[in-house]
Amino acid sequence: MSRVMAIDYGTKRVGIAVTDTLQIIASPLDTVHASEVVNFIEKYCGKEDVATIVIGEPKKLNNESADIEQHIKGFIRNLQKCLPTIEIQRVDERFTSKIAFQSMIDSGLSKKKRSQKEIVDQVSATLILQSYLEKK
Repeated sequence: MSRVMAIDYGTKRVGIAVTDTLQIIASPLDTVHASEVVNFIEKYCGKEDVATIVIGEPKKLNNESADIEQHIKGFIRNLQKCLPTIEIQRVDERFTSKIAFQSMIDSGLSKKKRSQKEIVDQVSATLILQSYLEKK
């Protein structure tokens, strides 16, 4: 089988997570600068068989799209141009950063590690991916 990749998109950093080839386990992959993420994903998809890319859909509490959504839509357009055969799905990502931070505390990660935003981005992407897998 092929992998599923998840993206926690930010204008500065992008957290990335992937499944195993059986699409059972979601694991953090990397955090990449936003300007380099499309290139990173292209290279990864050149090495690994990725069938679907799941991108977090940030929403406000009143269910309206968050301000960053315009940036995400531009990112998706670029991704579709570069990887037209890969399916793109969206998943509600409300509270993933807070849940990621709390799960890092619960797992006993040191305060120093928890302050590294790159790790929070990766864990957020993993939570987005896990949410997608559970719904699937």
